[in-house]
Amino acid sequence: MPMRSLTGGRIRERRMVVGLKQSDLAKQAGISAAYLNLIEHNRRRIGGKLLSDIAAVLKVEPSALAGGAEASIVVGLRDAAARIPTSTAETAGAEDFAGRFPGWADLVTTQARHIRALERTVETLSDRIAHDPHLATSLHELLSTVTAITSTASILVETDKIEDEWRDRFHRNIHEDSQRLAESSQALVTYLDTTKDTERGATLPQEELEIWLKERSYHLADLERALPMSSEAILRESGLSKPALVLAQAYIARYLADAVQMPLISFRVRAGAAGYNPAILAQEFSTDIAAVLRRIAALPTAVGEAGIGLVICDGSGTLTLRKPVDGFPLPRLSAACPLWPLYQALNRPMSPVRAVVEMPGRDAERFLTYAIAQPVGPTRFDRVSMFEATMVMLPADRVSLPDGDIAQIGTSCRICPQQTCPARREPSILVPAL
Repeated sequence: MPMRSLTGGRIRERRMVVGLKQSDLAKQAGISAAYLNLIEHNRRRIGGKLLSDIAAVLKVEPSALAGGAEASIVVGLRDAAARIPTSTAETAGAEDFAGRFPGWADLVTTQARHIRALERTVETLSDRIAHDPHLATSLHELLSTVTAITSTASILVETDKIEDEWRDRFHRNIHEDSQRLAESSQALVTYLDTTKDTERGATLPQEELEIWLKERSYHLADLERALPMSSEAILRESGLSKPALVLAQAYIARYLADAVQMPLISFRVRAGAAGYNPAILAQEFSTDIAAVLRRIAALPTAVGEAGIGLVICDGSGTLTLRKPVDGFPLPRLSAACPLWPLYQALNRPMSPVRAVVEMPGRDAERFLTYAIAQPVGPTRFDRVSMFEATMVMLPADRVSLPDGDIAQIGTSCRICPQQTCPARREPSILVPAL
């Protein structure tokens, strides 16, 4: 049903606000009350002069009536119904419901968004509890200390005769273990308190760096302008911890090298003309593909323009840099999906990989991905080569997707609903156990 059909509900709502009877409005608009009743119940279309006449009587602009309920509310109602497979909601009547009860429709869509946000929070916290190495280590330390105190106390209680020297030693052990338990508990409480905000709670140097970069949209404008001593000034004003500063120095050094080799203005023009094809850009700027992928992800995003995602991993598959993009969620702590083209590239170094991928879900979005794994540092005969894989994710509304197969991928097994995936490592918390 077109959005214009919602006009009837808006007319009825406005008429009741101004206190007009249906018959009075119909008389002043020059139509019958029966016909107005059909319009108000969205059973007759309305427009042109009649809409203007009714708007004049109701003392409102015609556009305010013709717009009906917000299209986003109708879309939200349908999304809310679609997210519950067992729902019996009549989605075909979403427009009529939104038109007749705009307040209730807005409440339903608001609650659906709130539920979705809570689900994402639960996923993040579950991911943290299951995979956070610091939390696991802290809990292990607490349990070990409690066990030690319990064992020592049991010896003192259950043994009738203990030499003074050994009793003093046991007392000292209990005292030291108790102090360690208090310190560990305080450290754990502090850690959990600083991570209440799942978006801002940086506990690792890598997370600090990524939050700092996110605040700058992963684009360092001062470096692009080649200001004297700009990199040192950026680091001084960053507020990062010492470990995070080490990572930031490496990131800035690489960023600056890429910016010098691929100047922003010319690269941006050529990237658009080449459809963001990294092979073409690498040839034009005489550089390697991984550098081009990083440079593409560092381009500033205009208002209304879809962002570009980037992930980098080392030889172990651990993500060392994450630039998220809408529709392509990235795991914060757990291992990523092994089906990502990033890992395909890691399995065949120096061979570029291009693939169209799609995340699971009803609102699944497609991305054109480019990935490559290249050696890190100079190649030498007396040491094992270390490789780093880089992948860029380009949204479908940013580039033209090539024809061919579409790879179904996920974020991580723990929050991926694809039950039949051959790469699954553990059950998903999003799908009830059978």
